[in-house]
Amino acid sequence: MAKRIEFSAHGGPEVLQYVDFTPKEPAPNEVLVSNRAIGINYIDTYVRSGLYPPPHLPSGLGTEAAGVVEKVGAGVTHINVGDRVVYAQSALGAYSELHCVPADKVAKLPDAISYEQAAASFLKGLTVYYLFHLTYKVKPGEIILFHAAAGGVGRIACQWAKALGVKLIGTVGSPEKAAQAMRDGAWATINYREENIAQRVKELTNGEKVNVVYDSVGKATWLDSLDCIKPLGLMVTFGNSSGPVTGVDLGILNQKGGLFVTRPSLGHYITTKQLLQHASNELFSMIASGAINANVSAEQKFPLKDAVQAHIALESRATSGSSLLLP
Repeated sequence: MAKRIEFSAHGGPEVLQYVDFTPKEPAPNEVLVSNRAIGINYIDTYVRSGLYPPPHLPSGLGTEAAGVVEKVGAGVTHINVGDRVVYAQSALGAYSELHCVPADKVAKLPDAISYEQAAASFLKGLTVYYLFHLTYKVKPGEIILFHAAAGGVGRIACQWAKALGVKLIGTVGSPEKAAQAMRDGAWATINYREENIAQRVKELTNGEKVNVVYDSVGKATWLDSLDCIKPLGLMVTFGNSSGPVTGVDLGILNQKGGLFVTRPSLGHYITTKQLLQHASNELFSMIASGAINANVSAEQKFPLKDAVQAHIALESRATSGSSLLLP
């Protein structure tokens, strides 16, 4: 028997339960991973609440963790028992001591990267990788707008942008988060509670606006974001922490300058084990060089059994950067 978090009904954090379960044997082309550190991501709250309902209930939760391979299924040749690995695209159930994962979704972990660093940064780091290199290739000296710059993805984006010589304007909700984003490498910040986002972007860019906006907030920032983009620029909406963007009148893209809009996710870009390992190596080299700090503060590490408290903290917007569950 092992322990995991599951839920039998949609709702608030209180629906999460810490239960016994019997881990499955790995199927062909799967590996069984003994998790040492588990990543918590905002998307997990969407699954729990029912915004992104799982295939069936009761359901496990989470898709990201780092650990040691315990068993390998038939047909797996590139991963061995005992390998240190990290994954971020598993079936639901990573909030667990043991989890079966498709072997092609697992990346080997260099010795220089700890389990906690890996679980804290993998999904968020791969997200920044595809946003900056594949969705829209950012260029040195270019000014971009990135919402929620002190969040888990945002903090890695600030550091990655600085390493690439990109001038990132980050939106934040408090002076403390503004200071954090600046420490992480933001070029400028906008406190959306006190400042007009579009007006500040115009001031910071001498009226030119930006070629691209990266927005994980969704509903609350959709219109402000469009007002920050140059004609023929790109709106990248990759999350919806304030609620989904719905009922879009396409005519508004014309009114705002013939804008482009995309709603990507990691699975659209990282489709093979070769692409996964390449993206992973880019992230790991950033962490190993010190360009990206993937360490997690003690107050944002929670025992696996305290997943309820972890979700309460995440949804209260009290956290900065990444949080972890530890089995």
